Order: sequence, then structure tokens, then C-alpha cells
Amino acid sequence: MPRYYFDLLDDELVALDEEGLQLADLRKVQAEAAKSLADMARDAVETYAPGRRHQMAIEVRDETGPVMRVSFSFEVQQLKQ
Repeated sequence: MPRYYFDLLDDELVALDEEGLQLADLRKVQAEAAKSLADMARDAVETYAPGRRHQMAIEVRDETGPVMRVSFSFEVQQLKQ
């Protein structure tokens, strides 16, 4: 079973996955990346400052190189003070 690495990108920050996960196919890779990105976004939306667009992504690679990128962007707009 192939091993895939899920590198996290959060605005300017990059965290490389050194361990990876063994997954059977790209459908499972996509599901894992999407779930991880949703968890990142849920945690981040509480801490980011209003008025700024934020970009998050998970770049997936295998031993030969890039496989897929799952990305998410959001902006918090404070409408009332």
C-alpha cells in the first residue's frame, strides 16, 4: 500500500509531514486531506483577525512527488462592533 505525506500550509506557515499514512487509493487520500483541512479551518476561524483573507491547504505527496492539493480560504468580516 502506498504511503502519502500530508504537508500543511497555513497562510505563510508550512509544516511538513515526516510520517505519512498508508492509504489504498486516491479517493481515500482525498477524504483524509479534506477531513484534516476541515479540522484546521474549524480551529482557525476562532483565532484569526477580522478583515483579512486566510488561505489554508494540504499538499499531498508520495515518494515520487506531488499528488494533490486541497485548499480552503476564508475571511472573517465583522459587521457590527
